[in-house]
Amino acid sequence: MTSVDEPIGRRVARWRVRRRMTQQMFADRLGRSKSWVDKTERGVRPLDRYPVIQEVAGVLRVDPLVLLGEHRPPPSTMVGPLDGVDAVRAALARYDDHPATVCVAETGRQVAYAWLTFQHAHYAQVVRLLPRLLGAAQGVRAAERELLVQAYRITSSVLVKLGEADLGWLAADRAMAVAGADPVLAGTAAVSVGQALRALGRDRLALVATTAAARRVGSASEAVHGTLLLQAALAAAGYGDAGRAGALTDRAAGLAAGIAADDPHRTAFGSAAVALARVVVAVESGDAGEAVLRHEQVVRREAWRRLPVEYRAAYLVDAARAYLQLGDLRGAGRVLVDADGLAPAEVRCRPAARTVLAELARAHPAPAGVARLATLVGLTR
Repeated sequence: MTSVDEPIGRRVARWRVRRRMTQQMFADRLGRSKSWVDKTERGVRPLDRYPVIQEVAGVLRVDPLVLLGEHRPPPSTMVGPLDGVDAVRAALARYDDHPATVCVAETGRQVAYAWLTFQHAHYAQVVRLLPRLLGAAQGVRAAERELLVQAYRITSSVLVKLGEADLGWLAADRAMAVAGADPVLAGTAAVSVGQALRALGRDRLALVATTAAARRVGSASEAVHGTLLLQAALAAAGYGDAGRAGALTDRAAGLAAGIAADDPHRTAFGSAAVALARVVVAVESGDAGEAVLRHEQVVRREAWRRLPVEYRAAYLVDAARAYLQLGDLRGAGRVLVDADGLAPAEVRCRPAARTVLAELARAHPAPAGVARLATLVGLTR
């Protein structure tokens, strides 16, 4: 078996032994359970999230490339050519006071347009909009803080998509600060906090943040409450507590059963969101067979087609991971190509998707459509 063919879990185990660490010592330094380490090293639990690979590599004092078996920059660092992130960073770095001279109604229209653009997965366009949008929303802060919370949430969401999770966490934290004591507004901000922390591989912190926010929201907004429970479930699955993840998802399902169609906080929460979350929880827990079974049922439902394009495409990337875990390269390729057809930016610009694509592109022969897609995004020549 070559270095490239060797499973990543085996590389982790080899480097752990080389660093003279027991599984318990290694788990303690990672802030995870010994069971998580054991399952990861045996390949029972997938290690396919690049932020977690970076964390593991840091504890082992090796370059992430060593664990990936790569001799070039990993696919997850090669984000598509989206200009404008530096301008967003500069907008977030502004601490000067903005006079409240901006028209609230016009800023509200800008925020609504940015949300719509994001939900259609036009990420390059969102990035271009953000610096001006943040300035406008900061200008109406005293008059309408909800607009600023929404602007920060959009900013956090797109930055996390593009692999800028640290900057996304900053935007989410700003949203929390602006929301203040309003439990529902703070709950919507906490959804973004949870997403950013999970993208950073800080699942335990994400679980704490989202469950605390869910308690505060209570019955004030079932959609926000349910969305926080789903984020908490994904975080619990991310650090190996499948039982808690299942219980949280079940609680969310109870809320979804009576949810109204109205979605003023743009959560997309409902029975379809719960069904998708169950698939992703199974993926994160290493139960790929369960994930694929549920996935093939979910996509047949009418409610699936009513979810935002961004939501569906992001989910399909996770579904592709499930097929990949099973060793079904054809199924993984089909789902990933479907995601690209639905929202090209989700696959071509999102590091997590590019990691899956690169793994599929290494197969001989690559699944139908994958080789062409890998060439389009610059992973192969």
